[in-house]
Amino acid sequence: MAQKVLHRLFHTRSCLFVVLHIALQAAVYGEYTWEVFGYCWELEIPMPLLLLPFLLLPVNVGFFMLCSRADPGTITKSNHPSLVKIYAYDAVLFQKGIVCPTCNMEKPARSKHCGLCNICVHRFDHHCVWVNNCIGAFNTKYFFLYLFTLTAMAASIALITVAFFIQVVLLSNVMHASYIDDQGQEQSVEILFLIQTNMIVFMLGFVILLTLVLGAYCCFNLYLALTNQTSNEWYKSRRFGCSHHLPSQPGDRPVIYKNIYSNGIWMNLKEIFKPPTILGKKKRT
Repeated sequence: MAQKVLHRLFHTRSCLFVVLHIALQAAVYGEYTWEVFGYCWELEIPMPLLLLPFLLLPVNVGFFMLCSRADPGTITKSNHPSLVKIYAYDAVLFQKGIVCPTCNMEKPARSKHCGLCNICVHRFDHHCVWVNNCIGAFNTKYFFLYLFTLTAMAASIALITVAFFIQVVLLSNVMHASYIDDQGQEQSVEILFLIQTNMIVFMLGFVILLTLVLGAYCCFNLYLALTNQTSNEWYKSRRFGCSHHLPSQPGDRPVIYKNIYSNGIWMNLKEIFKPPTILGKKKRT
């Protein structure tokens, strides 16, 4: 039973994670709006800072929709002759003449068949369950901007909430106050009481953790963009970068991976936001 559930979640295309994504985002924004925003208004925290999460939200939703609905770079019979000429085969990660058994076409360099979407994707990066789509040559830019704005949203909410706690808890007399418990006894306010009775604390912990995780992943994707690698290529290259293959015969050379697709930082970034076509592709030497 558990195996079937895991297979359903991670090995079939589903909107479940998209719904979960929306629910978590709604919960965080609901808590921020009803609990944090009003108090921060009274504490006279600068309005542009308070409105920043709301300004980032429609931008993030826009990039989410583009990333989710855009064609990642589906390889078809009609566009295959053009796509196969864009990138050279490096003879290590991508070998010429390999045919996809499902699509029955020769795999262009940097492409991969996605088992969830059942398509071959040009410059395949990974399949993202959160947007329910593959990330490939034609929507990587949307994914990068979606990830960046999502990180900025989490960071701004965390920053504002931390400022709220500094104002309310540390700079006020709330820790010296008291409350009436269920038995009608007067009790002093303690940190444990604040944590147990205030959902803002849980939201703050969640958004701080989310900011750290998203920030690290955002930096990783920036590194990939600057070096013109995909997640798929980075993962596969670890086998050759960490330990070179020993020659099978005395005269054979060890297999050493070298990224032949990097053309410098500026051109690598340009390739993300303007994927090359056969007409605009520069000849590689």
